[in-house]
Amino acid sequence: MAPYPDFPVPTDEEQRLRDLERYGVVGADSDEHFERILELAGAIFHTPIVAISLVEADRQWFLAQRGLDVRETPREMSFCTHAIVHDEVMVVPDAHADERFRGNPLVAADPHIRFYAGAPLQSPEGHNLGTLCVIDREPRDFTPEQRQLLHRLAQLVMRELELRRLAHLCPVTGLPTRRAFLSIGEREFARARRDGHALSLLLFDIDNLRQINNRWGHEAGDRVLADVVRLARTFLKEPDFAARVGDGEFALLLVGIDGNQAMALADALRTAVAHMPGVHTHSDFLLHISGGLTTLAPADRRFTDLMGRAARALELAKGNGRNQIASLHDGH
Repeated sequence: MAPYPDFPVPTDEEQRLRDLERYGVVGADSDEHFERILELAGAIFHTPIVAISLVEADRQWFLAQRGLDVRETPREMSFCTHAIVHDEVMVVPDAHADERFRGNPLVAADPHIRFYAGAPLQSPEGHNLGTLCVIDREPRDFTPEQRQLLHRLAQLVMRELELRRLAHLCPVTGLPTRRAFLSIGEREFARARRDGHALSLLLFDIDNLRQINNRWGHEAGDRVLADVVRLARTFLKEPDFAARVGDGEFALLLVGIDGNQAMALADALRTAVAHMPGVHTHSDFLLHISGGLTTLAPADRRFTDLMGRAARALELAKGNGRNQIASLHDGH
């Protein structure tokens, strides 16, 4: 029997973990901006331990910490895994008097936690990725004003995380690039294999983007790219993932969608693009896309197997006259 109760799991756990993955910061080094926030938190609350904790499936990992000698602890020992279940600041005045934590090794032994306060790090999508927490080795009270201050500092941490995410996006479309797509694709591939759910991949190319650039200029071409992406996003659910993987080429990773559903979505997108208004609206020009579609197959060993098959399907669509969606499944 465990010496302390099982940890609670947030109702949005699957998407919360997916959201955390897509920030790409787990395992990264801390930097002066995070360290400055910790320094400020320590000075305000006069605690010997402050940390930015990110809660993964089986551990909490410290993006930055002061007063701790470790970078991670098992999730079942984590105070922060309790804090992320709620949106408000969680305060534990005396861990010895709290049945959730009195048997916790982090209380009974080093670092001898008695007081804990943690403010959730909430993403723009509303998922709590971890906390900014302050810890003391003596019992303490925490006023409403202190809770509000910790909450505001947690918002600063989240802003820094968001700035790092935005820095790696395509400036024209706001989408991640090919490298990020391959990394997220491997994670979704592993998740689909583990959970036995469907996974589809659509690669599509704006067939006549060069004509727009030549006829109306690159600024108009950039507007078309942004408009196509904005339209494509309306077809996606929260677990899905989109990226710009080439000049006029995009990838949509469709989570939990089988081949028939994915083909219906892809063709609906193709039709919607053809009717999309833009700089070309009052001309003889018609915008259109070609797409290559595939789904997860039993023989696939890595996500790159899907990428290669979708790329071959895209070439088929282009070779057959463009403005269409071609599909390849199970290597055929």
